[in-house]
Order: sequence, then structure tokens, then C-alpha cells
Amino acid sequence: MAAEAKGGSAYPHLQINESEMFDSKLGGDYKLHDVAHSPTSAAGRRDSRSGAASAAGSKHGAGGPRLQASLTVSDNSSEIFCVRFSPDGKFLAAGCGDGAVRVFAVATGRLAYNLQGGSASALPCTALRFRPATAASKTRNVLVAVGAGGTVQHWHMTSGKCLSTLEADTQLYALDYRGDGGAFAAAGKDHTVRVYDETTKQEVARMKGGAGYGASATAGHSNRVFALKYVPRERDMVLTGGWDNTVQFWDARAGHSVRSIYGPHISGDALDVCNGEVLTGSWRPDDPLELWDYGSGKRISAVPWNGGSGGGGGGGAARPTLLYAAQLSGGRGDARARYAAAGGSGANEARVFDRRNGNALVGTVAGLSRGVFTLDFMPCGGGSAQDEGAPLKLAVAGGDASIRIIDIIEEDAGELY
Repeated sequence: MAAEAKGGSAYPHLQINESEMFDSKLGGDYKLHDVAHSPTSAAGRRDSRSGAASAAGSKHGAGGPRLQASLTVSDNSSEIFCVRFSPDGKFLAAGCGDGAVRVFAVATGRLAYNLQGGSASALPCTALRFRPATAASKTRNVLVAVGAGGTVQHWHMTSGKCLSTLEADTQLYALDYRGDGGAFAAAGKDHTVRVYDETTKQEVARMKGGAGYGASATAGHSNRVFALKYVPRERDMVLTGGWDNTVQFWDARAGHSVRSIYGPHISGDALDVCNGEVLTGSWRPDDPLELWDYGSGKRISAVPWNGGSGGGGGGGAARPTLLYAAQLSGGRGDARARYAAAGGSGANEARVFDRRNGNALVGTVAGLSRGVFTLDFMPCGGGSAQDEGAPLKLAVAGGDASIRIIDIIEEDAGELY
């Protein structure tokens, strides 16, 4: 994730550049603005559920979901650019600004595997993905990491071994597996989507715009790509987004982009697709979180952000939240995509919305000293730790080098009193 330098920024009045966005400072507490409950009393809970005591403006009635702090992992030496739950939900991998790749136990927050150490001279690890459990290979617990140095590394988590290292001729910022685990794709600085065969670890295709001449030239990106997503249940379709204010729809059968959406200014892992809808998070103050129809490319709605919570007081205007990360729960093909989450800089916060209830705000993770660069929902089903009725978990991390794991609690109104 990155912000454009002052000279080329789409929002020069914000006076923010890349070096300032990546400034890391350890420590700092945080607050959960839970719009379903007041933290003080049963009476406060009743008021907040009706909206009377909710500073964040909940639309939920009795029995709505709420956020609850689970644990914080602060044992990191550098800012965190990417986090990802394992397919079984028991582990959480983190890629750091000093190049480190570390894996933590979700139940305790303790370091379980230190796959790659960090150093002051290393370039950031920018994206992580676990190989899907459906992959044909018998080897489980395989994690792929890409970085700004152009490396693609396969790690076997439980043994700590690096299984392979590939070198791309560009900085890489985005990564995703095809649903069956048979291929993965990466993209970054040079506007190109690289597709790799998982078995051979060889690059099998490169897709970019500009092929052909004049009106027949193929579409594609004209600037850096920061988000990439395989479309669930469509093995040949890949979506990407970046600084050129477009989301490109790539068809691997055609070898190029076949259509696009104009508008989203994506600067991190802020693109998701599930159940015929595309979620985008833009690094801009106006309408940062949007939903689009996958089939037509038309915008369905802008999810109301209602200003940042970090700077809003009684008299002053709230700071805007400029999004680096956005995701749907169940967004990896699961049909239960109830929630949307997003976070970023400016107000330094993350928010969770309930899509079943008109995108109502569930709660806000606020009071952070640095921006939110990444977030991830724990996967549902498939033997994951989300089985047995456990709360859905959301990991939030960024510039302050800490990972917050948040529970989304769903309960009946009778449980509150």
C-alpha cells in the first residue's frame, strides 16, 4: 500500500507522501467503538441499541452483532503490511516492513513460526496467501509471500523451510491464489499480471494492456497495481486495482483485460469479490468504500463512512479515512459474506459493516497511532476454527507494528440482560 507523492497526488491538499505514510512508531493503545453496546451499563446497552447512545450511529436493533477485543500481538519490530489467516483459522501470518514473515497462534497470540527474519536494509513483504486446502498437493500449510524486492517465496509453515524462490523483474505488491490452488497470480509496479503454475512454480502467462494498435489496443493498467483477486468459481477471471483509478477484469483465456470499472483509487489490498458483488476501498476522503455489480460493472452503492472517528469532536471536523484495506467476510468463495471491513490512514481506524442490515455500522477500531494497512477475516467452514459456532474473527494491523484480533459477536437480545 502506498500514497502518491505530493507532486502527483490526487489529493494534494492532504500534504501526505509515501515516506510519511510508512513512518513507523511502536506502541499505542486502541479503542473499540461498539455501536451495539455501551460499555457502562445495561441501561446504556439498551440506549445504544436503540441508537440513542451510539456515537457511531448504529442502525442495529436488539440482538445485533458487536465487536469484542480478543487479543493484541505487539511482538513485532516493524510496521505490518499484510496479514492472513491460515485455512484452518488456527494461525495468522504477518508480513512486515523489514521483510520479516512471522506466524502467530490465533488462540494465544504467541509467535509460532519465524519463517524469515527482518533487517533494516530489507524491503517490505507486501502480500501473503496460504495455498488453499483444496489444492491437489499433499503438502499442507504452504504460504506464499511476495515483496517489494520482486521475490516470490513458497514457505512450508510447520517446518520453516523455504520451498522455492522466484525472481520477478519488478516490485510486487499483490498476490492471490486461484480457488483450486493450481495457480496463483501476482502484480505490482510494472502494471503487469503474472500467472504462475503452482506445481512447476513457473510463470505461465503475463497479462498487460497496450497490445495492438489504436482503438484495438487491449485495456490494462497505466500505473502501479496494489490489489489482485481471483473471482470465486471462475478459474480464468482475475480482478486488479491500483493507482490509475480502474479495476481491470482479466480473462486468462484471452490473455488480457476484457473490461474495467473506472473510479476506485486503490492503494493496498482493498479489492474483494463474492456472490456477484465487488468491494473496493479507495485512498481518498470521498466515498472511499463502494460496492459494484460484477456482471455489469455498475456501482451498487457507496457504504457510508460518515467521517473518521479519530479527529471528530463536538466542534471540529473529523479527519477523513483514506483506505488501504477492504474485505468481505467469506470473500474467498464462502456464501456467508455477511460483513464488510475496511481500514486506513488519516483517522487511523478500521470499521466493520453488516451487509445484511443495509451496511449498518457494527463498530470501529479506533485510537491507533498509525494507519491500518491490512486486515483479514478468518475463513469460514471447510474445517476451520470458525466451525462449532465460534465468533468470527477479524485481524487488523498496520503502521504501529501491532496486530489486533477482534471478535464479531452475534447474540440474541435476551443474552444482554
